[in-house]
Amino acid sequence: MSRTLAFFGAFNPPTRAHIDLAEITLQATEARDVLFVPSKSTYITFDQNKSFAFSDQDRIDMLRQIAQNRSWMRYTDIEMRQKEQPKTYKTLCMLRDLGEEPSLLLGADKLQELEHLWKNIPEIAEEFGIVCMDRGEINCEEVIRNSPFLTSLHMTVIHVPPVYKDFSSTLVRDSLTQLYSLQQTLQYLLPPELKNLPADLLLRKTDQTL
Repeated sequence: MSRTLAFFGAFNPPTRAHIDLAEITLQATEARDVLFVPSKSTYITFDQNKSFAFSDQDRIDMLRQIAQNRSWMRYTDIEMRQKEQPKTYKTLCMLRDLGEEPSLLLGADKLQELEHLWKNIPEIAEEFGIVCMDRGEINCEEVIRNSPFLTSLHMTVIHVPPVYKDFSSTLVRDSLTQLYSLQQTLQYLLPPELKNLPADLLLRKTDQTL
């Protein structure tokens, strides 16, 4: 059975960086596909202290829509169905019990957290393996080389394009908040008959410039 890259995260919402870099990493490995494993919305809100979280169903629906035309991409609600947010090692074990052969896929920004903030990292590295996406923000090889803990782990570093380094779900959420605020302001300033006028004018102007 060929391995699956298990990509854990909030995906709140999933961005182009999540999707494109996962595919690039997949192509650089011998894995079969990428399995997106979104965390529980309650964990995002109360443990990660995000400003807001899309519901579990909304994020699954987003991943489902994105995966429709991507044969290499799968998703699972296995963590969402748990009473409490499980640790990554437990989820990997649950996936293995379901017949998967997962390896942990993570970003380079998580490297320096592994020793002190994550649980069961030696077990994850030994039993499943770790694939790290290096977008150029840090020198992954140097970080690993300077850490006896990381050096001891079974880990593969994949270099991916730095073009998406400024992409983030936080930026998407902030933009959506600003858009909602703008819509509310326009509804307050304009008479009801003109509530759709700005969008209509923008589309008309865009058509004229094509």
